[in-house]
Amino acid sequence: MERIPILRIGTFLLVTIQVDMHDQLALTLQEDLTSMIARVSAGGVLIDISSLEIVDSFIGRTLANIASMARVLDATTVVVGMQPAVAITLVELGMSLPGIRTALNVESGMQYLRDTLADREDEDDWRDYSPQG
Repeated sequence: MERIPILRIGTFLLVTIQVDMHDQLALTLQEDLTSMIARVSAGGVLIDISSLEIVDSFIGRTLANIASMARVLDATTVVVGMQPAVAITLVELGMSLPGIRTALNVESGMQYLRDTLADREDEDDWRDYSPQG
């Protein structure tokens, strides 16, 4: 069965889609990615779609589902490298892709994830604070 590789980079997962996405491949990616998020306690997911020239409503919904599932598993999702034609198609289909952050390239997306994780750790430190008295 065809699979899209998922790479672990520290606390983040990187998915680079290099093939045309068909429905079954998208569902397999969704299952593989959510399993790996839970297994490694990933704090962020970066999905590079720069090779995708066409996205239909099913693929758009699957990306939104991945982001929603990642959020439930306490991970932030960033989609990078969206081609203008893909953005136009998603808007024309009325897909807002809730829960998905976008960035122009992998570097910007990774920086966003690093900043988000740092902010989350700062919040956790504050919540863990209990004054002695």
